[in-house]
Amino acid sequence: MLAVTPSTGQTVADTSVPQTGLNIPEKLTIFGENDPNVRRATAVVNGDIITGTDVGHRLALIVAANGGEVSDEEKQRLRLQVLRNLIDETLQIQEAEANEIVIDQAEIDSTFQQVAQQNFRQDLEAFDQYLRERGSSSDTLKRQIKGELAWSRLLRRNIQPFINVGDEEVNAIIERLNASKGTTEYRIGEIYMSASQENSPQVVENMRKILQQISAGGSFVAYARQFSEASTAATGGDLGWVRPAQLPQPLADAAVQMQVGQVVGPVEVPGGFSILYLIDQRQILTADPRNALLSLKQLAISFPEGTTEQQAAARAAEFAEATQQIKGCGAANETAARINADVVDNDRVRLRDLPGPLQNTVAQLQIGQASPPFGSVADGVRVLILCGRDDPQSAAAPSFDQIMSQLENQRVNKRAQIYLRDLRRDAIIEYN
Repeated sequence: MLAVTPSTGQTVADTSVPQTGLNIPEKLTIFGENDPNVRRATAVVNGDIITGTDVGHRLALIVAANGGEVSDEEKQRLRLQVLRNLIDETLQIQEAEANEIVIDQAEIDSTFQQVAQQNFRQDLEAFDQYLRERGSSSDTLKRQIKGELAWSRLLRRNIQPFINVGDEEVNAIIERLNASKGTTEYRIGEIYMSASQENSPQVVENMRKILQQISAGGSFVAYARQFSEASTAATGGDLGWVRPAQLPQPLADAAVQMQVGQVVGPVEVPGGFSILYLIDQRQILTADPRNALLSLKQLAISFPEGTTEQQAAARAAEFAEATQQIKGCGAANETAARINADVVDNDRVRLRDLPGPLQNTVAQLQIGQASPPFGSVADGVRVLILCGRDDPQSAAAPSFDQIMSQLENQRVNKRAQIYLRDLRRDAIIEYN
């Protein structure tokens, strides 16, 4: 409900007022102007206030996680979603407190430090300044962390003890795994949003906007943490390794057609819609050649500032000719010195950790052979020489405990969605 308070007014004249059926004069005065310095409540959730500042800080956190590349139109749409997320977060924290669950500040601070170092690669002092410069704050991220920890602990207390997974279920899965040796399983990321018949079009439109942002370079993990309604939101939407038979049929159908790194959606599933991200895939109980451990030597040259494409191409051709004549890693350093190239050694590079386009190229190299040159004028040109390779052993089946844990997590996730829907239904929420 909008509060109307008389103040200096704005006069609006419209000579072609459409027929709305409402008694609205052609010439009218809008009383009251928003003062950006006044903290107004955007919503009151069971007595707890969510202000416009809260929404703005959380929105800025999302924008920062996506490199700041978000259009004004997208920000407005995200603002509405952020408010819904903050309402859910408030309900989760309230429910945890009602169940006498207390999250220590030390635990919140420790997780905050991990996020700063792992997600943003910054120390605490620099991270705090980084957030302020982008219109957010440490408090808004700590509030999100508190909500995630509180909800996770609440689920472990109120739901997980009542989830039953029988030994026979786990043994049946192990038998199916052995029977399925060599078939494909997938590591899936998911952003799930519930939908009813009435709001399905809006949910679909919201998810398409999210998909566009991710396709344009936005962080899937950041969007999953902010918008997914599944309990896996706290882990960036990561479902772990799953077989198609473990997924709802619409998701299974989508997964088997995806390429690694691809994001698709929205996919309609029971109760809502999902965006899927195929993080990786592998063959069940089969050694993955991409897990091979490589010993590599890198030779690199750089170009002086002002080098033209033509000059760089000529220098790169000379570099390629010299490196392709290298006979084994023992001769690489001598060649590097002759052509004035830098050398870097690394004896523990996993094949799967190389950039995608390089994986197939390096996988086909013989010991002592150099890759074709790669790079750019700005970054320089380099080659990789394969000095050694340790192929992976046959993959082992997941343990009994790992399979049981996965089944438990899936069932907790379903119960958690129902739990949150009940909290929303019973909440007293006043919008402003």
